[in-house]
Amino acid sequence: MDDIKFKSLEDLYKRILPALKTKTREIHKMGLIYVHEEDIWNYLKTYKWVSSRDLDLGGMVNDIMGLDITELKKDVEEKIKQYHREIDQEEI
Repeated sequence: MDDIKFKSLEDLYKRILPALKTKTREIHKMGLIYVHEEDIWNYLKTYKWVSSRDLDLGGMVNDIMGLDITELKKDVEEKIKQYHREIDQEEI
């Protein structure tokens, strides 16, 4: 069986988006409505997939569905804390 090849990370993201959406809905039901698909992708890409060898689509979906939500929550909350909103004080 041939391995599925993707032209770009964007193509890969679109391919696994249904799994990301499913996991996001599960997380939202837990009350963590500030977590988005992009947060799951970025977390796994940074902490799990960067060091993986022979990563395949099925393995990525398994990683998404089996994600440790506690660790994801900590990561997202830390990033939210670093976000700084400022008042635009330029003349109107």
